[in-house]
Amino acid sequence: MKHLSLIIFIVFTSIHLYASFHRIRKLRNITKPFILLSLMGYYGFGADQVRPVVLLALLFSWIGDVLLIPEGNKWFTAGGISFMVSHFFFVLSYLKDVDFKAISPFIIGALALFFAVLVNVIFHQLRPYLPKALFYPMYLYLLINGTMNCFAIFRFLSCPDLAGIITVIGAALFFVSDTSLFFVRFKKNGSLKTHFIVMLTYSIGELLIVLGLMMK
Repeated sequence: MKHLSLIIFIVFTSIHLYASFHRIRKLRNITKPFILLSLMGYYGFGADQVRPVVLLALLFSWIGDVLLIPEGNKWFTAGGISFMVSHFFFVLSYLKDVDFKAISPFIIGALALFFAVLVNVIFHQLRPYLPKALFYPMYLYLLINGTMNCFAIFRFLSCPDLAGIITVIGAALFFVSDTSLFFVRFKKNGSLKTHFIVMLTYSIGELLIVLGLMMK
């Protein structure tokens, strides 16, 4: 079942990416829910020790996926809230392997400053295109994603290994995906015209996070 779940994940992700690239909205909507469902199956059947916080992180990511399917800012906000909860559970899943005594306070501060500055730069570019009511909630959301990335890095620094590197790359791709989504959704005259990059980085990012957690 582990391998079957992975095959299903690859098949539906591939079809979804094809539909995203060619802007086939109906096919995108049909395939999107199966991406995280199959990834949950892969983790559930493949992990030596299934951790509820990881399943909850994937569950709320799946809920976020579904809520983002309809058009409208209300659905977009609801999906964002679900993904915020998902990031919270991902942080909890990393905490088990984080040893703050092994991490320099300078590095912790530098990482926090890096993501704060990065988010500020991103939203400086987005400000002219965002509805005023969504600006600060989206700003907060990307900061939370950055926090999730920080804890993935803390986990790697606590015990540098391949699993940690894979999770860090996955978390970074998740950040890229969310940033790309904001530009695709709101900057209509931007260079990103489709959801292809959004979903490519998102799908691979979630898979790598899960792989890194399973390997630990």
